[in-house]
Amino acid sequence: MTPVTDPGSPHRPRCRVVVHVGAPKTGTTYLQERLAANAARLAAHGVTYPVLDGGDHFSAALDLIDMDWGGQREQVRGSWDELVADVAAAPDGATVIVSHELLAGASKAQVRQAVAQLEAAGCTGEETNEVHVVYAARDLARQIPAEWQEGVKHRRKRSFAKFTTVIGSARKGPGAKIWFWRAQDVRGVLTRWGVAVPTERLHLVTVPRSGAGPDELFHRYCTAMGIDPSWAPEPAGGANTSIGTAETAMLRRLNKRLKAVDFRNEAYRVLVRQLVVHETLAQRPGSDKAAIDATVHSWAAPLAEEWIGWVQEQGIPVVGDLDELRVPAPRPGERTRPVDKPKQGDVADAAMDALVAVLQRAAQHDPQARPVSHPRAAALARRVARRSKRALRRVQGTPTPGEGP
Repeated sequence: MTPVTDPGSPHRPRCRVVVHVGAPKTGTTYLQERLAANAARLAAHGVTYPVLDGGDHFSAALDLIDMDWGGQREQVRGSWDELVADVAAAPDGATVIVSHELLAGASKAQVRQAVAQLEAAGCTGEETNEVHVVYAARDLARQIPAEWQEGVKHRRKRSFAKFTTVIGSARKGPGAKIWFWRAQDVRGVLTRWGVAVPTERLHLVTVPRSGAGPDELFHRYCTAMGIDPSWAPEPAGGANTSIGTAETAMLRRLNKRLKAVDFRNEAYRVLVRQLVVHETLAQRPGSDKAAIDATVHSWAAPLAEEWIGWVQEQGIPVVGDLDELRVPAPRPGERTRPVDKPKQGDVADAAMDALVAVLQRAAQHDPQARPVSHPRAAALARRVARRSKRALRRVQGTPTPGEGP
């Protein structure tokens, strides 16, 4: 890629606009909530983070990329222009942060439109804003299961085997059609945004591996955005936590059942995604996590090496370590249960916990019902789960512990 504008231009920019474009599942929810929680403190240091509905820029991003995301296209029309107006209203000399992972999927034409509008926002005469792009990437061994699971959280029913087969055979790079690669392909995303932003203003953040400090990723984001982490001391409360294979299997079955009834997206978001998934299933300890197998590793590992080589060749600024993008090989001799075939008893346990959570919520809204306290709810869940396991073993012809064959 070649610079789009002359970095030696004598014109001083009115503002520095940082566009964070994802990728999904790279701590984006945490970042956006932390920026929103500290918006006033950041403003005192010359950093503007427009706090819109929900604390993020989802509506604006969806409007820009022009997608019918869960039937919300018409609801968000005009939101991108509203965000551009917020950028225009920022004081001269400010750093303005725009953030949403949907922006990773923008086409070249949409990128040109977005950058042109952001460069011109609030400017007069020969003034322009200086636009930077921040994109984060994580190794595919973690991203593939995370994105599959995220799809299930949004009412999809596809198995992990089917998901990995589809993305493994799909076109990759700047011209990718399926959403996974439009958002997750490092070369593709940075190439599309690179049509309107000079290479030196593209910033790649690598997500640290497990074991890094809890604030390491946030500090990397701050470095890429040119802000001091101490300006945003208030931690975010939300993290898009993953769930285990049994919990995901239960959710897939639930999605199939709900397809047969008139269950609104808003109700699903509140009761299933928030209450059942985030507040209940994600809190269950000891669940097996989804992992790629040797077949997926055989194409994911070489692709990651291509990305690393391309980033180095282009000279794109990196915050973190490119080695963190390499895909770890499955450990020799490691035997894992297939992702799509968790133990049925574990699936039943997850279903019982979900049912208890929904019953508690229903009781809180029914004046005739007494809400169940947390200790009693936990005991009830364990008792129902034990009975469910015994019934399941009888159906399958498996002896219950303590019973004869």
